[in-house]
Amino acid sequence: MRIATWNVNSIRARAARATAFLERSGTDVLAMQETKCTPAQFPAEAFEEAGYHVAVHGLNQWNGVAVASRHPILRVHDHFPGQPAFGDPAVVEARALGVVIDVSGALEGAPGSPAPAELTVWSLYVPNGRELDHPHYAYKLEWLAALRAQARGWLDADPAALVALVGDWNVAPQDQDVWDMAAFEGATHVSAPEREAFAAFAEDGWIEATRARTTNYTYWDYQRLRFPKNEGMRIDFAYASPALEARITSARIDRDERKGKGASDHVPVILDVR
Repeated sequence: MRIATWNVNSIRARAARATAFLERSGTDVLAMQETKCTPAQFPAEAFEEAGYHVAVHGLNQWNGVAVASRHPILRVHDHFPGQPAFGDPAVVEARALGVVIDVSGALEGAPGSPAPAELTVWSLYVPNGRELDHPHYAYKLEWLAALRAQARGWLDADPAALVALVGDWNVAPQDQDVWDMAAFEGATHVSAPEREAFAAFAEDGWIEATRARTTNYTYWDYQRLRFPKNEGMRIDFAYASPALEARITSARIDRDERKGKGASDHVPVILDVR
């Protein structure tokens, strides 16, 4: 089974690329971020014609998250409990979408154990933070702390659950995750509080599934020839529950998806699950 996450940076502009990626890669579940549309505007027909079920959460032309799955979607959560709001008036933005997927028959059981029946995938678009002294930065840290609290509870409630927290985390956890740390001095994404908030998930038992299996950037800005110069950032990640991590056999970053006309500034991050 193949799971991928991808900040598509406007699904209406990239529906054809997204469905072509699904066909080419053989991806079974695709978590998307920054879809930039309401559910009514989401090009669901393109995915349905390709054989996928779709769950979508979007409020306007900003943010937005979605999941496309070859397997039936059993339940959908358009936010996590305690998800912070932002703005004036304060709104719980479309930044988290959890789907419970029927994987009966898709995954093997351990010897002497039944095959798992459900997989939970959270498509996450963590707030950017903007600047270190901006209210959006405090919101970002609050958002990550609230997600951590809920995620810790999910592991405590069912240690055997197959759960993936995937998406655009807007954090570069290590110096090697940006092309030049000097260029990020005093900037978001690399600050100690952000990195500590990201690492806290591992402290609770979550395992970032891509770091040990693949290396590359996942984002290159459109400006200043960042992609041709390979001046990128690694900010798209997949935290897996221990039970899911035990089933992951490989991971890769599809750098080639950044090439060509109409590319997103992010690329897909892909996990293979036994």
